[in-house]
Amino acid sequence: MATLLKILSLTVLLLIPVSCQVDQLLYAGFKDVGASNLTMNGVAKIEHNGILKLTNDSSRLMGHAFYPSPFQLKNSTSGKVLSFSSSFALAIVPEYPKLGGHGLAFTIATSKDLKALPSQYLGLLNSSDNGNISNHIFAVEFDTVQDFEFGDINDNHVGIDINSMQSNASANVSLVGLTLKSGKPILAWVDYDSQLNLISVALSPNSSKPKTPLLTFNVDLSPVFHDIMYVGFSASTGLLASSHYILGWSFKINGPAPPLDLSSLPQLPQPKKKQTSLIIGVSVSVFVIVLLAISIGIYFYRKIKNADVIEAWELEIGPHRYSYQELKKATRGFKDKELLGQGGFGRVYKGTLPNSKIQVAVKRVSHESKQGLREFVSEIASIGRLRHRNLVQLLGWCRRRGDLLLVYDFMANGSLDKYLFDEPKIILNWEHRFKIIKGVASALLYLHEGYEQVVIHRDVKASNVLLDFELNGRLGDFGLARLYEHGANPSTTRVVGTLGYLAPELPRTGKATTSSDVFAFGALLLEVACGRRPIEPKALPEELVLVDWVWEKYKQGRILDLVDPKLNVYFDEKEVIVVLKLGLMCSNDVPVTRPSMRQVVRYLDGEVEVPEDLKKPGDISHHEGFDEFLHSLASSSFDKMSSGSNFGNRDMESSFLSFANSPHSLLHGRGETR
Repeated sequence: MATLLKILSLTVLLLIPVSCQVDQLLYAGFKDVGASNLTMNGVAKIEHNGILKLTNDSSRLMGHAFYPSPFQLKNSTSGKVLSFSSSFALAIVPEYPKLGGHGLAFTIATSKDLKALPSQYLGLLNSSDNGNISNHIFAVEFDTVQDFEFGDINDNHVGIDINSMQSNASANVSLVGLTLKSGKPILAWVDYDSQLNLISVALSPNSSKPKTPLLTFNVDLSPVFHDIMYVGFSASTGLLASSHYILGWSFKINGPAPPLDLSSLPQLPQPKKKQTSLIIGVSVSVFVIVLLAISIGIYFYRKIKNADVIEAWELEIGPHRYSYQELKKATRGFKDKELLGQGGFGRVYKGTLPNSKIQVAVKRVSHESKQGLREFVSEIASIGRLRHRNLVQLLGWCRRRGDLLLVYDFMANGSLDKYLFDEPKIILNWEHRFKIIKGVASALLYLHEGYEQVVIHRDVKASNVLLDFELNGRLGDFGLARLYEHGANPSTTRVVGTLGYLAPELPRTGKATTSSDVFAFGALLLEVACGRRPIEPKALPEELVLVDWVWEKYKQGRILDLVDPKLNVYFDEKEVIVVLKLGLMCSNDVPVTRPSMRQVVRYLDGEVEVPEDLKKPGDISHHEGFDEFLHSLASSSFDKMSSGSNFGNRDMESSFLSFANSPHSLLHGRGETR
């Protein structure tokens, strides 16, 4: 009977999947293994098919599994760590293919209850004790995330960790043709030779142990280990997750670990059957349909938005009507890089017409009043019929809802003010200055008397005089001030112009006339000859208003003292005196005493002599008259202000400057010496 009981007991022991003695253990799977044979914590659990699952596909979790009893790993006499060997089959299945969720580690520690963190700490250590020699922990990590904090070599490596997450030695698993996060079983061997103080780690996709280990490291583990230590595994997930599996495990002290046969171990669970193809197909179809609908919507929105809505009355209006797309392409989409200037009437862009390759200036004028839009466009048509060699030619236009795009000849050398004020890089000689003055006078005479109806410019000034390639003066922005008033509130008095060029009667009457254009031309004459603005706030009190300063010098017989010093005395004295005296005559305070533009042209051409004795331009004194003038301006609305004063910003919209096209020979020609 006793013999029968012994045989039955031996049979039961053989049937138990774990064979544990003092110095070894063997798990050929973990089915029916209870708490007495394996201690687990965290999310670690044993699947129904006998696989130890340390983590699942949840983020920032960890799991531990240790043999419940500690092993005697030191020689009790010498204190030397004994040789040991472990073999285990692992598998890492990431939640997202090719994106690892950290890793697992074969672990020998002083406790089964590790005070650790997940993510990069793999459930072994935490931020406060990492690197402490008092940890007494040894691990071989199988890591699928490259953590730069710990100096990881890549996201597919094996590392030997002693008391720290910064590996003492590591190796690229790709060197043996394996990928840890492939989701396939990998057999690993961790051996320690106490005679050689050598740790070696080997990996294989099959049950045969390689002859050459993947990683070796020389170290004496005696200072690291206590007499008894717990042996097991730790794993963790981070922001991304992976399921970490142990399919089988063996361990042996002072000898090779019992071999494991991958074919006899539990198989990894198959992914839950999902109608993946159907889901992907439906998802892609929905995405394509939504994307197509959005694309069609955007296409029609842009088509409607950019469409040129042409009303019947517009077909009767000239000059040439450009399409919006043509001008958009010419200006490269109205990019800021093509912006030439900006002023009261809108922005000006440089453009090149796509078909003719002609360079143009495109002025974008905002006009919010729908009431006056038709009159606005009609006035543009009228301006488009103006033809004069000293006017900037309006080539065409385009209407797009509330915006009007006006297309002009491109003036290569920009505006006149760039050559007169603020230390210009290039100095215009007197010959060209006088030629520009005569050209502008001729253009104003044409506007006032040479067309079928009187056209008042309303904003004659240096920045609205543009210079072509040969430095001929051309008057720009003619008629725009008039256009801008279409649709305005009739009860609002709009005084359009620039301070210093405004005739004194304008703020009182609010009505521009040819005489007010003459007044502004007088200011232009003086600033061209003197090289300074009509009002200079930083000047001395007696020099504040240019026309008053010129009058005082005229009375003293020293009018030539005010000639622009940048001319270096190279000028025609007779012509300069004509220009200065004519500037005083045009600047008279009383409109009827100013000459007409026809008379101005005759004076400049020398057909008529300028009077020897002049009357004072007006009764505006430095104190009372000028202050009263400013007070009258305060109740009015100004569209443009002079940048040369404290009252506003200079109109930059006509500045089409290109010094590369300026012939130096023209700019520095010699004039007569006085």
